[in-house]
Amino acid sequence: MRMFKVIEGGRGQAVQMNERAEVAPGPSREDVRREAARRISESGYHLSRIREFATGVPMLASLKHLSLQIDFAAEVLSRLDPIPEDFRADGYWPAG
Repeated sequence: MRMFKVIEGGRGQAVQMNERAEVAPGPSREDVRREAARRISESGYHLSRIREFATGVPMLASLKHLSLQIDFAAEVLSRLDPIPEDFRADGYWPAG
C-alpha cells in the first residue's frame, strides 16, 4: 500500500495569498511583469533582437539599455507592498 504525504509549505503559502487577495485586492507582481513585457514589446526591442540574430548587426545600445531599465523598474515595483494602483503610469517607468 502506497502512502502519499501532503507537503504543507506550498499549501500554506497558497492559503496566505488567497487570504491577502480577499482582504486587499490590488495589482499583483504578475500584473507588473505583464506591463513591463508590454513596454519592452512596444519599444521595438524584440524586432531589433531578431534582426540582430538574422543579420549579425548589433542592436542599438539604447534599446538594450531601455530593456534593462524597464526590467529594473518592474523588479522594484513588484517588491513594493502594496503595489501602487497606478503602477502603469509613465512616472514609474523609464522614458523610451
